[in-house]
Amino acid sequence: MMGINAIHKAKARVFKALAHPTRLLLVERLFGEELCVSEMMKGLQSDGSTVSKHLSVLKNAGIVEDERRGTMVYYRLIMPCVVEMFRCVEAELCEKGVCEKSTEKGVRAK
Repeated sequence: MMGINAIHKAKARVFKALAHPTRLLLVERLFGEELCVSEMMKGLQSDGSTVSKHLSVLKNAGIVEDERRGTMVYYRLIMPCVVEMFRCVEAELCEKGVCEKSTEKGVRAK
């Protein structure tokens, strides 16, 4: 029987990074486009510092990467397969009557 190895630990870091509703929303927003912090803050009840901290967690887990352009920092999703996982989970939740209609791109609406 195999024990816990490096890939299990790496996957756990990814799932841990995704274990916050704001970070899930940020990943959805980054699906298919690059955005800066101010663009991602729209509609969130968080300030720029908080959003930046969430993005740092996602970056450290290898889910997003950033690029500085002048004074702005743009983020992009480099692990788009997590959005497919979101779709799978949301579909299961909708079947159980738990989900609400999602307006974020890349996510199934009920």
